[in-house]
Amino acid sequence: MKTLKDAKVGETVKVTKLTGEGPVKRRIMDMGITKGVEIYVRKVAPLGDPVEVTVRGYELSLRKVDAEMIQVE
Repeated sequence: MKTLKDAKVGETVKVTKLTGEGPVKRRIMDMGITKGVEIYVRKVAPLGDPVEVTVRGYELSLRKVDAEMIQVE
């Protein structure tokens, strides 16, 4: 079970499942991260937080805590 947090810089991954509950899951979905969408990992900050990704044609920064809720393949 790989999460977005485990993805390497330059890798393109596909979302398989969103974990989390209520408002947190809703916020991730509102950012355009849904099952089946492809995410390209652009950069990771030196201390690992945040992770910068490209999803649906726009750039997005995610906290490590949020990236752990996104399962990818």
